[in-house]
Amino acid sequence: MGVEPACPVLLLFLAGIIIWVVEAEVHYYDFVLAEKNFTRLCKTKSMLVANGQFPGPTIYVHKGDTVFVNVHNHGHYGLTIHWHGVKQPRNPWSDGSAYITQCPIEPGQNFTYEVVFSEEEGTLWWHANSDWTRNTVHGAIVIYPPHGFSYPFPTPAGEQILILGTWFTYDVNNVIKEILRTGKDVPISDAFIINGQPGDFCACSKEMAYRWQVDYGKTYLIHLVNALMNEEFFFAIAGHDLIVVGIDGSYLKPFTTSYVMLSNGQTMDVLVKTNRSPGRYYMAGRQYYTDNLFFTGYDKTNASAILEYRGKYDRLSSPFFPEKLPSYTDYDSATQFRKRLKSLASKEHPIDVPRNVTTQMYITASMDKIVHNFSAYMDYTLLSSLNNISWVNPSTDVLQAYYRNLSGFYTLDFPDEPPYYFDFVADLTDDSTHPLKGTKVKVLEYGEEVEIVFQSTNLLNASDEHSMYIHGHKFYVLGEGYGNFNSTRDTETYNLVDPPYLSTASLPLKGWLTIRFKANNPAGVWAMHCQEGRHLIWGMNTVLIVKNGSNPETSIRTPPPNMPSCASYPPIHKALEVSAE
Repeated sequence: MGVEPACPVLLLFLAGIIIWVVEAEVHYYDFVLAEKNFTRLCKTKSMLVANGQFPGPTIYVHKGDTVFVNVHNHGHYGLTIHWHGVKQPRNPWSDGSAYITQCPIEPGQNFTYEVVFSEEEGTLWWHANSDWTRNTVHGAIVIYPPHGFSYPFPTPAGEQILILGTWFTYDVNNVIKEILRTGKDVPISDAFIINGQPGDFCACSKEMAYRWQVDYGKTYLIHLVNALMNEEFFFAIAGHDLIVVGIDGSYLKPFTTSYVMLSNGQTMDVLVKTNRSPGRYYMAGRQYYTDNLFFTGYDKTNASAILEYRGKYDRLSSPFFPEKLPSYTDYDSATQFRKRLKSLASKEHPIDVPRNVTTQMYITASMDKIVHNFSAYMDYTLLSSLNNISWVNPSTDVLQAYYRNLSGFYTLDFPDEPPYYFDFVADLTDDSTHPLKGTKVKVLEYGEEVEIVFQSTNLLNASDEHSMYIHGHKFYVLGEGYGNFNSTRDTETYNLVDPPYLSTASLPLKGWLTIRFKANNPAGVWAMHCQEGRHLIWGMNTVLIVKNGSNPETSIRTPPPNMPSCASYPPIHKALEVSAE
């Protein structure tokens, strides 16, 4: 429930200059997390949701607003809530990153987050952030322009939220508990969903597909969220072009396309003109699969919803299906779409690409394994790594340890480059790098300008696209490419004029990705990781610590009262383990 006090927009005249003074609003929400039964694909299961809804409640704000969300955990295990893509200036205490900025909210307890929308405008999302709890605990965030200001495109006639998700016919958290114990691979989903429903192409789902009614001759704004656990996703609407105008809470130069591709965790703002013959049209999506092509058992569900015009026409005929929806392994379509992403870079929405880089990092992203020699047999556990380091959560969150100067919970030696150089994208059927497990962080001075080149590797012959995400910061994507990064050749291709300004970006299969950002969110303890659930729980994660600046306005805020305790309750995989005994 939200309480939204009205706040005026004041118009002042100073020396003949009109100045807009916008008084931001403060909103209050309560999220009650509890188990509820849901039936999909002919099977019923109990799952954790917020306020009895799946997907969860949508938060509506204007740029500059602040939201207080009191999260009541009535579930069976500890978790946190993260505000994906929200910068949270000087306020890592409410970032909601489990064991990095806080420990989980215990069952029966509550914690109030303060979420500050300082620079974001467009669509973002919120989700649980402990193991795979975000699979069912998530929702959209819609951030309108400040009061008195308008979109950089004509005001739409209406808007629609479409959340792309993953469905398992069982409680996947129990399975993840076992995965974390054994180190084996994660389960394949049973279906993909749009606004909680698989759609017409799945069992027991035909009459339950999500429907969106529209009027002919209008322009609508779609708030699109990729909330899937592991996959990047193609999406299209039959017979209708899509006009992409924003991504990750930032505006883009508008472009028209027959489909979009969203990285895992990414959000997008898309216009659609309802100018086709009145009828029914599928809004459909399927995963963009980049893992080992010898494995063909991946989820090939076509998730669908229906866009239906109001008016008189034959409603008995089947809806049209999007003919130009790319296939599951269409690498070229994914790459070409990403190349069209360019910041709006207007007077009202300027960009500021860092030009004086003081820190450069070259980070390999790998799937790895650790071999165990037992007396009678050999076995292995899967893990993932950044620069050959596989992240291990500490017993006390990194932010508390850093703020209170506690030792023994992390080390300051996350490397700026990998320990070994070789042909990273060659077919490598065995692990040759012997990854280390640890809690290693990288420290940055306030105001540093940072460039990171991410390099995908093909260890275990398991190169995959990675959706790289940084908490507390957005970054400019200067370029991407196939193969090993070449610092002489590839830097010539960088876009320094209007690169997209993102919080989540795709590291290509057997390729590289270059980003730049300014470390200006103090004294932040900010996670940097692959957003895909299986890679994250296996350790493809590290932490960036940004030091305080020189004055209170560039320093961390004091912690709020009643931060969740770190010692009294285990995370989900430990809680499930205890309950099973």
